[in-house]
Parts: sequence; C-alpha cells; structure tokens
Amino acid sequence: MKPFILKAILVFALFSVTYFIQAQSKISPNSEVTTVPPAKPFKVLTNGKQITIQSKQNLKSLMVWTASGHRIVEEKELQTNSYTFTIPAKEKVFFIVIETAGGKRFTEKMGVK
Repeated sequence: MKPFILKAILVFALFSVTYFIQAQSKISPNSEVTTVPPAKPFKVLTNGKQITIQSKQNLKSLMVWTASGHRIVEEKELQTNSYTFTIPAKEKVFFIVIETAGGKRFTEKMGVK
C-alpha cells in the first residue's frame, strides 16, 4: 500500500509542476507584437547577369560575394541611391551586404539564371 501512495504522490507532483510551469509567458491582448520584420529600404532588380540595386536612402557601401566565397564587387563611399553592376562569374547564388548612409547594414541572398 505504501508504494502505491508514493507513486500516486509522485504522479500528482509531476502533473502539477508541468501544469504551472510554462516555457513561454502568455501574451496579453494589449501588448504589441510584430511578427513581420520591417521592409528593407532597397530593391534588388535583376536582368540576366546585370544587377541593379535601388534604394530609398543613399548607399554608403556595397559588397557582393559568390556562394564559393569570391568577392566580385566592393564599393565604399558610394553616396548614391542606385548602383548597377554585371556579374562576371558563372555562379548562380550570391550574397549582398548593403550599408545605407544612416549606418544600417542589410544582407540579402539572391540567385540569377
């Protein structure tokens, strides 16, 4: 009888603990939760191997790498809101780092045909 009572108390304790302990707190209806990240202040336009980056703000710097790690574009102190370049490599996946005049950096992964 004693082992049965100990097992019952143990089971009750485990269920009580799992009921009261939660991994995340509940969100109140008055709190503001943003699940959508803010829109990026630029667009990446492609036309074959020609890439155009248009921004609402002036661009400060731009770097582009291939997926294998080769840097194909590095421009600093641009001070323009549009930049066009042609991809010389035969790779199809690229990584772009854009820094605006406000100092914010954005990264983008893109592919071309």
